[in-house]
Amino acid sequence: MASMPTEPDAFCQRVTELIRSLQPQVQVHRTGPRELLVDGRRLDLDNVYRMARSEPDRAREIVQSYLDQLFASDASNVLSMPFELIRSRIMPRIQPVSIFEHLDHRQVAHVPFVNGTVVVFVIDLPQMTVSITTDQAVRWGLDAEDMDAIARENLDQYTPNLEIQFIESKEGGRAAIVAEHDGYDAARLLMTDLYSRLAPRLGHDFYVATPARDMFVALSSDPQPFIERVHSKVEEDYTRLPYPISKEFFLVTLDGVAGRVDVDDLAA
Repeated sequence: MASMPTEPDAFCQRVTELIRSLQPQVQVHRTGPRELLVDGRRLDLDNVYRMARSEPDRAREIVQSYLDQLFASDASNVLSMPFELIRSRIMPRIQPVSIFEHLDHRQVAHVPFVNGTVVVFVIDLPQMTVSITTDQAVRWGLDAEDMDAIARENLDQYTPNLEIQFIESKEGGRAAIVAEHDGYDAARLLMTDLYSRLAPRLGHDFYVATPARDMFVALSSDPQPFIERVHSKVEEDYTRLPYPISKEFFLVTLDGVAGRVDVDDLAA
């Protein structure tokens, strides 16, 4: 990239330096490979990183424009917009509870989930996502459960023609892969029609792996060698990919999503 590093960590560090030079009054800290905490607000750099990589000759210009929009009055005050204009842009993301090592859980609009995760909420904008705080939800007259219902409804409609790739494994297992790479692949675990879409192909109860934000693999509950092989890959992806979520399998049944499927117990 012209005047911008191509390696994610270095890119994030350069953006951090640019923010500090442009806005010396703000507090900015790195909290992930492509994630910053800017005055207490989580800032996802994934979209701008992808745009910069796609046009390396304009990388510096793209980043500069992104930051200008970020700190423009309209972007900074997006949360003050009427709820009616924001509602359709509220989206869910699954994140590990470890995010609260950097953030005050009382300030983050979220609901508990399984496998040591929570569901948080963001406003999905063309070039950035803005995290929703508890205070903002209260100003809209909503609680966390209201936010969860709205976000899941929007998720269902976000990709009407969602592509799901079904494959057969060499061991005889079956898998379904979602790879939209739009920042919400793992969040598809929250789709309200997930079970009805996948159960006819994967079986009455099936597993879902979301080792990182941009990974979603659903798989049949047998045979055991297939389960063990996929779980080994999930553990590897959890440690190497940005935005890790969980190395555990989620169990999906007609009644909903449960967590902590112990692969060793399955073999017993």
